[in-house]
Amino acid sequence: MDPQQREDQQFGSFITGSPTASSDEKTMGMLAHLGSIAGIVVGAGFLGWAVPLFLMLTKGKDSSFVRSHAVESLNFQITTFIAMAVSAVLMCVGVGFLLVPIVALGSIVFTIIAGLKANEGELYRYPVNLRLVK
Repeated sequence: MDPQQREDQQFGSFITGSPTASSDEKTMGMLAHLGSIAGIVVGAGFLGWAVPLFLMLTKGKDSSFVRSHAVESLNFQITTFIAMAVSAVLMCVGVGFLLVPIVALGSIVFTIIAGLKANEGELYRYPVNLRLVK
């Protein structure tokens, strides 16, 4: 069985036991993504991982919907951090000056899309993501 099918099968165990996410779960899923933008702004670019990690450890135990969004957001924040670090190193060559705004803009756009999808009750998988946290 491929991992996507396994994830879809496990997706039905929400707090209410219903096959769809409750409004609280949708809100927490949205916060897992959009909270990372707030973490980046407040933490001077370094705390984007804090909100998804907090939600994964607290609300993720109760809801597979919130956990899947928090894990996906946390993985994306790690991926974005690695991309920014590589871009910073490449600034010595000059290419980094082009990559930093592209990575930043892509991060913001994909995070907003993911937050909106979570608010609609859908799973969202970032197109460019290292899935390090399971």
